[in-house]
Amino acid sequence: MTDVKRHTQVWGVLNVTPDSFSDGGLYENPRQAYAHAKAMLDAGADVIDVGGESTRPGARPVAGDTEINRVIPIIQAMARVGVHVSVDTMHADVAARAVEVGAKTINDVSGGLNDPEILQVAARSDVDLVLMHWRGPSDVMDQLATYTDVTQEVIAELLERKAAAIRAGVSEDRIILDPGFGFAKNPEHNWQLLRDIDEWNTLGSRVLVGVSRKRFLGDCVPDDSDGAADDRDAATAAVSTFAGMHGVWAVRVHDVAATVSALKVATKLHVSGKPWEIW
Repeated sequence: MTDVKRHTQVWGVLNVTPDSFSDGGLYENPRQAYAHAKAMLDAGADVIDVGGESTRPGARPVAGDTEINRVIPIIQAMARVGVHVSVDTMHADVAARAVEVGAKTINDVSGGLNDPEILQVAARSDVDLVLMHWRGPSDVMDQLATYTDVTQEVIAELLERKAAAIRAGVSEDRIILDPGFGFAKNPEHNWQLLRDIDEWNTLGSRVLVGVSRKRFLGDCVPDDSDGAADDRDAATAAVSTFAGMHGVWAVRVHDVAATVSALKVATKLHVSGKPWEIW
């Protein structure tokens, strides 16, 4: 198992949307969004990932101007004080504007499929590019969850997106790959991808894992849970720590404090020389 003494980055999710699945409407106001971002940074976040369009199952697209108006003020404010900001968008115009005001990473959940011009934006910019596994928009993705071998098919499809980005001029060392947990995948697909996590370290790119509050973690919450998304924060921290132990470069979460603490515990146990078989 990978040496967890190296730092696993923790990305804090900041959804400035009215309809995201777990925190929609909480941070639409720029002042509230900035305060929440600061709280996540104080809790140990390395990156703040700002999104202005919900990608929850069934979500409908929003107009580009609407997305820009939601994300640009908060990205600009944070970039001015030196925060590493990622823009979570599938749209080239939003990505370009975000980079102009200081975003250092473009996080495209469609892997460049929704708007191929976003690859050109990344190629022209000195920023990182996250390519997530994606088969279609949120309103139809559950219908696309068909696999013979989910791990090998997701890997193959992601490598195609990586090759497309390189052809567009994106430097290979700027590319980050995300298996896309919950996107066009049923619960068993997600668990299988996690069981096969060591295969993700053979792809020649950094790997980002984002399982935070996803529906498949509902199997791991107490029986008396009322089904609220934040009931899955403990399960999120557990999976994120598992990912860090297996060499994943970064994890993307809503509850930064819990995941940072869990990763610190794993690091302490490793330093003490205890065998990882206890897991």
